[in-house]
Amino acid sequence: MPHPLRIGAAIPPYGPGYDDVRQAAQAAEAAGADSLWTWDHFFQSGASEDVSGPNFECMMILAALAAATSRASVGALVACNSYRNPDLHADMARTIDHVSGGRFVLGVGAGWFEPDYAEYGYEFGTARDRVDALAAALPRMRDRLAKLSPQSVHGHLPLLVAGGGERILLGLVAEYADLWNCYGTPAEMAHKNAILDEHCASIGRDPDEIERTVLLEDDEATLAEDYHKAGMTHLIVTLTAPRYDIAQLEQLCAWRDRVAA
Repeated sequence: MPHPLRIGAAIPPYGPGYDDVRQAAQAAEAAGADSLWTWDHFFQSGASEDVSGPNFECMMILAALAAATSRASVGALVACNSYRNPDLHADMARTIDHVSGGRFVLGVGAGWFEPDYAEYGYEFGTARDRVDALAAALPRMRDRLAKLSPQSVHGHLPLLVAGGGERILLGLVAEYADLWNCYGTPAEMAHKNAILDEHCASIGRDPDEIERTVLLEDDEATLAEDYHKAGMTHLIVTLTAPRYDIAQLEQLCAWRDRVAA
């Protein structure tokens, strides 16, 4: 059965203070967001290698946001597999799941932002090294989650795997993920959706079991209908720090409600 259309808000952990991040999450939830996300960088990614700007650690922020909200799911988009032992990562996720009352999504990816690795002393390696490490980590996370006491609130902690690598990464999504995240144009998403379906068919998995999520920048949010037609059912709009303007999010939530009516 296809997944219902959902709208999420990605809240960069770049606020000048924690209250800015918390208030943005609470405003997004009040506006109707189905999900709340942040990402896993040690300083502001994508712009420069300046480590002096405001930024908070991903898993600690998620635990705080889990306690500060009540309805929307909460997760990382995504946590970097390289930064935490997989068993510890699973335990942290299970703990935040209890803080949230069962609303946590364990989002994980192979890692890509080299300045993070250099600044905190992690081995960057090659893209293939990082994908191989993720492939080894995913079954460890699954096994650790099964061993923990107490178990996650609902007995199964949803796992989101991010990435667009068509040969290996989408194969990992097909094997392990409850949700998949990627970004690109609607045409690119339609293509990768088809590749993911092929991976599911090759292992005998129902592709409808995997919720398809896409991260949108402000200009891409205007193409929401095109992304939905491309098979993406969970659209996540980035709230740009430090203003965290929710106007675009409100429009997407209103569109979701019209589609569902």
